[in-house]
Amino acid sequence: MIRPFFHALLASALLLFAVLSVADNKPTRNVILIIGDGMDEQQITIARNYLAGSSGQLLLDTMPLRAQVQVLAIEDQVDGKPVYVSDSANTATAMATGVVTSRGRIATAAGTNTPLMTLVELADEAGFRSGLVTTARVTDATPAAFAVHMSSRRCEDPDTMVDVSIYGFEIADCSAELKANGGSGSISEQLIESPLDLLLGGGRQRFEATAEGEEITVEALAVDNGFVVVTRPQELLQEKPGEKLLGLFAQGNLPVRLRGENGREAEAPVRSWLNYLNDYLGSARLPNPMNCEPNPDFDGTPTLAQMTEAALTHLSHDNDKGFFLMVESASIDKQAHERKPCGSIGEMAQLEEALALALRFASRNPNTLIIVTSDHSQVAQLVPDQSLFADYPVPVFTPGKIARIKTPEGSLMAVNYATNDFIMGEHTGAAVPLFSNTEGLGRISPFLQQPDIFRIIRGYLDL
Repeated sequence: MIRPFFHALLASALLLFAVLSVADNKPTRNVILIIGDGMDEQQITIARNYLAGSSGQLLLDTMPLRAQVQVLAIEDQVDGKPVYVSDSANTATAMATGVVTSRGRIATAAGTNTPLMTLVELADEAGFRSGLVTTARVTDATPAAFAVHMSSRRCEDPDTMVDVSIYGFEIADCSAELKANGGSGSISEQLIESPLDLLLGGGRQRFEATAEGEEITVEALAVDNGFVVVTRPQELLQEKPGEKLLGLFAQGNLPVRLRGENGREAEAPVRSWLNYLNDYLGSARLPNPMNCEPNPDFDGTPTLAQMTEAALTHLSHDNDKGFFLMVESASIDKQAHERKPCGSIGEMAQLEEALALALRFASRNPNTLIIVTSDHSQVAQLVPDQSLFADYPVPVFTPGKIARIKTPEGSLMAVNYATNDFIMGEHTGAAVPLFSNTEGLGRISPFLQQPDIFRIIRGYLDL
């Protein structure tokens, strides 16, 4: 009787050893999620026309998988009705947590403020490293949603938690999330207390505030929490891999690479007095064409590619488990809000360069899933430089503002902004594109909803 029992026990032990051995020998897996904020098909086409020519191709166009993503949002209440135009906070939350929430929320549930588990938190629990890279403030909505929980994206530092106002109008109040009230504190404070291994971008101003309940700044507290803080691009190359890294390379958002000629942006057509009296009389003159030129403020700014390269080096060093990295080209969106197409084009070029590095890394590390997508569509619209109805004996022109850009091909490209008459244009509600490398084949369907991106990444890393 003892011998069969011993044999069974030995067999069970051998089986357990085999299972553990297989588990220990799982291949390293990495995910690189690249988000072009506001990068819809209009922005891609505008950039393609300028950077590669109308018959050319972007690097995005060569990727083996292309899909469409439906963007979702709801009202700020439990089981809220659909909202058909989103913002960066709720869309990043959908990708980071797999949950549809309301506009302005950072990884919290609509109507309840319940924290939602993020990919960074899940990755940390499973032993993966994680990092966030952006050309915006690191406390901005997109990066924050992957590591922070906040009712409003506006509460970026300890000084912007109570009665957050713009021009005297209150736009947010995060009093309930003050540490003194049992909350987790502001976005910057939560970031430095998160399991992130790396955080690179702008927004140093948000870390210069005194941490709640402390006598030191949030930046100093980050150092106490084990982060090495760097503020110059050359320092990225000097820091040893393996250290927790916080890079803050501007007080606010990072400057963009390109700008309109002498800082020009889209302008309204100039209408004659007669046209103001009657839409079918008089004339309307479009703004003069402009060149895109290097932005002098960009000098000394790390490129998105440089930050991405540093992130890949740090996260992959001596790492046989793997990592999750989010890279955001943020000012495709921010420049579109300001009706500055040259700035958006320059940000698209930066995304392309970061993607080239990611693809090169994946070629040397086969188990690396690359996903490139957008969080929402944007205001910019490619329109005819000369109206199709120009031969009609009436003035035909845009009701919004327009920029007429001289392209390297020698043509004029007209980019229109007409979502509102406010100082900033706003988002639109179209589905957005998604691109992936060969690791996405068989895992990503041709059409999906934004929360599916979370589920795809979670499944790939087996979180």
